Amino acid sequence: MVKKEEESGSGTREKNGAASSGGGGGRYVDTSKALNPIWLMKCPPVVAQSLRALPSSSDPSLPGAKVIVSVDPLKPEDHPSEFTMELGGGEGNASRCFAMDMSKDFMPMSVFSDSTQGKVSVEGKIVSKIDMRSDNQNLDVYGKICRERTQKYTVKNRQIQIIDNDNGAHMRPMPGMISFSVAGPVAEKKKAPARGTETKRTRRDRGEMEEIIFKLFERQPNWSLRNLIQETDQPEQFLKDILKDLCVYNNKGTNQGTYELKPEYRKSGD
Repeated sequence: MVKKEEESGSGTREKNGAASSGGGGGRYVDTSKALNPIWLMKCPPVVAQSLRALPSSSDPSLPGAKVIVSVDPLKPEDHPSEFTMELGGGEGNASRCFAMDMSKDFMPMSVFSDSTQGKVSVEGKIVSKIDMRSDNQNLDVYGKICRERTQKYTVKNRQIQIIDNDNGAHMRPMPGMISFSVAGPVAEKKKAPARGTETKRTRRDRGEMEEIIFKLFERQPNWSLRNLIQETDQPEQFLKDILKDLCVYNNKGTNQGTYELKPEYRKSGD
């Protein structure tokens, strides 16, 4: 992308190589006000709102604000002056006086504007950066304004409305608004005692249980622990102890997760 600038009168014309190749023309940048001094000011919301407000219709000549420059003739010339802004049109107890801390320690900047017609202009060069703060004499008033603003946004607005139609017809739920999701947990709570009764099983004699297990493995060679509990109706831990002595647990293969008799017991059964 190639850019060329041509000076013409009070403006600078910027040519864009990529745009001109597509049929677009260059744009003029008005630089007649490029050297105008501008202050970059950071101000509280109350100041911004006051400066945006239109002048009074009764006397349009009244300024929205005025800046007071305090100079001490007894101090050296290089001593910085003190700046203060006073807002016009006082409203209630609002703070109207603000100190302006001016600084020149910042990167060079300029202000540009773009109109609705597409005209680009340089409005000026920033010569000072200003941070505004409430004047020491108005700290109490400004603090009160901040507290009131904070309370305003933290208070929740609630309304109480009197219902004339007391028969409740307009408050009846429409079809599909009622959810029966509560029935699930209630049903599970009712089943909870049933699960407790399943764990209360009576142990049989160990020799008798070994005979029952041998007969079960004669029916089929592999059994899962769950199926054996259902067949024998014995406590899980008691059944595991017997299976540990008589069987082998398959951790992998086609019969993964099942028990089968140890080889010596299969031989004795044959």
